Amino acid sequence: MEDGLIDLDVTGVAHGGVFVGRHEGRVVFVPDAIPGERVRVRLTDTAKGSFWRGEALEILDASPHRRPHVWRQADIDVAPDHRPGGADFGHIDLAHQRELKLRVAQDALERIGRLKLPVTIEPALADDRAGQETPDGTGWRTRVSLHVDEEGRIGPFAARSHHVIPVDDHPLATPEVARAAAELSSGKPGRIDLIQPADGRVRVIPKPEAPRGPRRGAPRQRHHGKDPGREVVVERAGGRDFRVDAGGFWQVHRLAAHTLSTVVADQLRGTVDPDGWHLDLYGGVGLFAATIADLGGARVTSVESDPRATEHAGANLADWVGARAETGRVDRWIGRLRDEASLTQRERLSRGVVVLDPPRSGAGREVVEGVAALAPATVVYVACDPVALARDLATFRAHGYEAEGVAAFDLFPNSHHVEAVTTLTRVGVAR
Repeated sequence: MEDGLIDLDVTGVAHGGVFVGRHEGRVVFVPDAIPGERVRVRLTDTAKGSFWRGEALEILDASPHRRPHVWRQADIDVAPDHRPGGADFGHIDLAHQRELKLRVAQDALERIGRLKLPVTIEPALADDRAGQETPDGTGWRTRVSLHVDEEGRIGPFAARSHHVIPVDDHPLATPEVARAAAELSSGKPGRIDLIQPADGRVRVIPKPEAPRGPRRGAPRQRHHGKDPGREVVVERAGGRDFRVDAGGFWQVHRLAAHTLSTVVADQLRGTVDPDGWHLDLYGGVGLFAATIADLGGARVTSVESDPRATEHAGANLADWVGARAETGRVDRWIGRLRDEASLTQRERLSRGVVVLDPPRSGAGREVVEGVAALAPATVVYVACDPVALARDLATFRAHGYEAEGVAAFDLFPNSHHVEAVTTLTRVGVAR
């Protein structure tokens, strides 16, 4: 092993966008490879006895699924510390990317959740207004965050680092966002967000680093002017308009909100009891609450910890008299409801639907057990991390909820991320 270099046969893919091989019996994780390839690797972390990490320098035996990287500056012939992050599957043809994502999801369900469930994967669903996915999986990001270093350089971070890399283009972004990013010339250290809502106009939102505290006795600086991140913009999904802060949460793929609301509606169609009490947890600005209400749910509550998002959800749900939005941490809100719900409320909750759309870390045991204690007839789980999904589905199963399968969607093409939707029903309760 001269100068930390090894030749590695890559045999598998792991969660997190890295690939797996073995060197003299030890597991080695490396990015920028494909299962079936032989790769020259420089080891970067050998401190752990159980596994090592490395970076791919050269492809010795290429996979038939390898293609020129969609982001030229992230390709294998660029030095590893100059490859921008965010497109870690961009060197793999799109169909094989989806096969690998399917493999990762199935492995997580079986290994973490001890669940054998059928899993499918599809691209984002086409939309009459926003079109369809591009053949190479580019041009989809309506939201891009760039970083500004101390020298004023603007760009993404290099993969797996906090080193800013100036780049020539942004192929995953929509053409309008990519154009706006190319026109940026300087900025204060921190971050710059580029947002393109449904009206098509790109907003540029600087987010400079917070200044360090003033020296004792120094006058405090005041910041004036409006926060551009709080501009109220309109997004569209499911044939409806949704108010959201420009800097607030909305799906980054131009077809993602349409895809997810359509899939959730399809999975719930015919099961929404108009007399039930339905919950949209981690509800954001009310996307899935509106989906439930559209299907006939007369009483729907959206729960979200961000008060600005809750404010917008209230406006977005104003068409339905029985819909309301509440601000609160989901774990605490569910815990209170579990402890304080009346018999009448429990009966209505037992006939209701719960939609969960948690952050990447998942809902967690406390929330899952709280939901299960309310005994809703149906739970729909929208997940952006297969490991967290597997963990939470295992907890649901332990409390009497079963899923028939998992529908994954490639809403982050050319990256390792994948979104998934699954519907769970209470054992012994017919849908």
